[in-house]
Amino acid sequence: MIKLQSSDGVTFEVERGVATQSVLIKNLLEDLGESDSPIPLPNVASKVLEKVIEYCKYHIDDPPFMVDEYDETPKRSDDIIPWDEKFITVDQELLFEILLASNYMDIKPLLDLGCKTVANMIRNKTAEEIRKLFNIVDDFSPEEKAQIMKENEWAEAH
Repeated sequence: MIKLQSSDGVTFEVERGVATQSVLIKNLLEDLGESDSPIPLPNVASKVLEKVIEYCKYHIDDPPFMVDEYDETPKRSDDIIPWDEKFITVDQELLFEILLASNYMDIKPLLDLGCKTVANMIRNKTAEEIRKLFNIVDDFSPEEKAQIMKENEWAEAH
């Protein structure tokens, strides 16, 4: 069993196969070997680590994720399996914390799931709707907005 310690000091014991879905942890174990000491994850709070572990347990038997740097096929965001869709249906704050944790821990399938979820949230929304959805303050002056619109006219001609 591998011990993982969250930023708030909570320790989780997980099977090696669950823990090594994280490239960060896999590399740490390969470089340092196993020990009884917990692996500290200073960037991941316990409530987030719990969700990450839940995801890794469910996907423990999935084939290793391969990245093809030469694959130029557009990525899809509508191919989320039902379990993943239910899993990632969380409040916005937790969603973004999962994204940060999966990036930090280098769990590419979970990072992709989070990114697909955010992509689906903003699909077919205007800039104003996206600002409202994510509580982003529009601090551009009318002159700056006009300049941006002028510079990006090409983007409006779908």
